[in-house]
Amino acid sequence: MPVKQRYFVLACLFVLLAGAVGMAQGAESDAARNATPAADVGKPAAPRERISVTHHTLVLNGQSIHYTATAGTLIVRDGQDKPYGSFFYVAYTQDDAVQKTRPVTFLYNGGPGSSSLWLHMGSFGPVRIETDSPQPTPPAPYHLVPNQYSLLDKTDLVFIDAMGTGFSRPVALGTLKEFLGVDQDVLAFNRFIGRYLTVNQRWNSPKFLIGESYGATRSAALAYSLEKSGIALNGVVLVSSNLNHNGHAPGLDNAYINGLPSYAAIAWYHDKLANKPSDLKSFLDQVRTYARGPYAEALAQGQNLSTAEEDQVAKNLSEMTGLSVQYLKQSNLRVSASDFRKELMRGDRRTLGRYDARFEGIDASAVGETPGYDPSSTGITGAFVAAFQSYLADELKYTTSEIYHVTAYGPNFQWDWRHTPPEGSSDQGRELVPDVALDLGAAMRQNPHLQLFSANGYFDLATPFFQTEYDIAHMELDPTLRKNIRFGYYLSGHMIYLNADALKQLKDDLAQFYSAAVMR
Repeated sequence: MPVKQRYFVLACLFVLLAGAVGMAQGAESDAARNATPAADVGKPAAPRERISVTHHTLVLNGQSIHYTATAGTLIVRDGQDKPYGSFFYVAYTQDDAVQKTRPVTFLYNGGPGSSSLWLHMGSFGPVRIETDSPQPTPPAPYHLVPNQYSLLDKTDLVFIDAMGTGFSRPVALGTLKEFLGVDQDVLAFNRFIGRYLTVNQRWNSPKFLIGESYGATRSAALAYSLEKSGIALNGVVLVSSNLNHNGHAPGLDNAYINGLPSYAAIAWYHDKLANKPSDLKSFLDQVRTYARGPYAEALAQGQNLSTAEEDQVAKNLSEMTGLSVQYLKQSNLRVSASDFRKELMRGDRRTLGRYDARFEGIDASAVGETPGYDPSSTGITGAFVAAFQSYLADELKYTTSEIYHVTAYGPNFQWDWRHTPPEGSSDQGRELVPDVALDLGAAMRQNPHLQLFSANGYFDLATPFFQTEYDIAHMELDPTLRKNIRFGYYLSGHMIYLNADALKQLKDDLAQFYSAAVMR
């Protein structure tokens, strides 16, 4: 072979060899970039976030609202910026609105340990399940209808499932225990809301919270937590709230005092009063005065109460509650909610619901101290669960092989009730059973424009309305801030929306509340 040809061949071989080496080095570099760090080998990876987006129309008051429904997950990270939880949520956003300045509301139920399907399918979303409340709702087929009382004309809505409920799960090295507690739960919701605002560019939107039952407990603490994180709220809506969990210790009579007006309202509803007043509101004002005055004073005397005083108090209580004088004296003038549910209609062989005392149950036996079950729960659960599962797949197009957990209850569900009070409170630095009225008061002092609406059902024995009034009255607010608080009362139980008339009234009240809170 000529010399020039040999040099040419050698040159070509060199180029090919250099290219091969370069490709190998490049592949090794890509592999290095994509490789799991040695410290993370064997650690579970966080799943990808997923969403299902669908488009719908709701007609409210003759006006068509075009909206987008987004069902999906968002990953939250812990203090070391490691993914540790995946929250499931369903968001409804109006299509033709300026998203960056339109109000957005975060909604959730309580428990603790409950998913958000109750508020989602019963209250303010674009569809709701029809029930026969206060009668038990028959089995399937169930009926989902357009919700004429939706808040979608006032705000976008984001329904959130607490960790361990719905499709919300710990991820990577996260554990359920990291979320199961008053403060742990609030921190996780804080992180979800911050991430949602960032992902969806909603930082400049007016922001609201709506929580029901323990969800109201969460909202009170969360309002303060968000305030410290630089997320100032426009409004908080407490639905059937319990803000102070310290009132049921032995020797404390608050539960009996605060329950009395609810007993009176329920006896009025079931026609168990000898001389039934025509006006419920005026009647309950009288009961409130008696409960906080003569009744509280009598209980404070304990065993030192005279026989004559005991007879008079028992007579007064009988006239207000429909319970017999003898039964009240046998109960030492102290009747628990479960005792009342069994006793009021014992002669009719009926019991009452805890969440909604309009519901009547039938126990196997009329004797016994407490009801065998809660008819206000069993009467609606099947309808809500089935309707949501169907709606999720058929309308929201969210399909998964995972199980939707209506609750998180199980052998691993152990709630940590310790709570660190807000800075500046008399209990600062201590861990206590939560009195989150103090947190909400701190949030309102630091954000004096924060508006509060408290919605209460007259026939709710789980969170009596008089207890809520007491808790809110002890938020340690300056008089200039008390004008920010509004109350609503409804002929309903714990789940106000089970009474369609009450839901309509609640929607009207909240429409005014939102308008005022956004204008400020």
